Amino acid sequence: MPEGHTLHRLARLHQRRYGRAPVRVGSPQGRFTDGAALVDGRVLRKATAWGKHLFHHYDGAKVVHIHLGLYGSFGEFATTDIPDPVGQVRMRMIGADYGTDLRGPTVCEVIAEAEIGDVVAKLGPDPLRPDADPSLAWSRITKSRRAIGALLMDQSVLAGVGNVYRSELLYRHRIDPYRSGVTIGADEFDAMWRDLVALMKVGVRRGKIVVVRPEDDHGAPAYGPGRPRTYVYRRAGEVCRVCGTEVRTAVVEGRNLFWCPTCQT
Repeated sequence: MPEGHTLHRLARLHQRRYGRAPVRVGSPQGRFTDGAALVDGRVLRKATAWGKHLFHHYDGAKVVHIHLGLYGSFGEFATTDIPDPVGQVRMRMIGADYGTDLRGPTVCEVIAEAEIGDVVAKLGPDPLRPDADPSLAWSRITKSRRAIGALLMDQSVLAGVGNVYRSELLYRHRIDPYRSGVTIGADEFDAMWRDLVALMKVGVRRGKIVVVRPEDDHGAPAYGPGRPRTYVYRRAGEVCRVCGTEVRTAVVEGRNLFWCPTCQT
């Protein structure tokens, strides 16, 4: 599932490509036909993101709310050569110079501007938003006996954090992912929050999750082609880049967790 930096990159891209101009919106697949008709031809005022949610704000207080989920993605094309839709295109947007096809989202709906508040009310602070209030996340963590490794993935605690940032952040701060939230100190949380903000800003800028410090960026290659190295994410059975201990994995609340049992004690 795309993590929060991906949605913020999309918001910025869509703002550049389509913002402040009329946009043609359709649904080749047919599942978003009624919603597309509500915004087709309207001016896209702005595109914003909160966590893993993307919002296209149109004139008339209409908003297209998108959550990519596990399989959603956007594909771009130039309007000089508009292709026939391929596959199940839920939504097609066409501007002056560019178009984009949305496939496979979990959510693609039109809501009123006032309803955005109902969506974000269920979410924790987004480290990439300038109005983020980390004290809201801290309050939920410090009152919970759930494992911090689970809390960091809970979108009602922190919006936009996925499996990569979760595993890597805990490693960078040498925190056992099974520690309960109530045992996390204020200084530990503050350090993690500052680090998370910085890491996710790098993700927005570079389009990749870069988490390994330069002095540790060596040894075994990354878990996938074109991916930067990680400390523990998807490295189960390999040796820790710092201490040489075998990296472990376990399923925590339905998601694979990765950690080093020596560095994270």
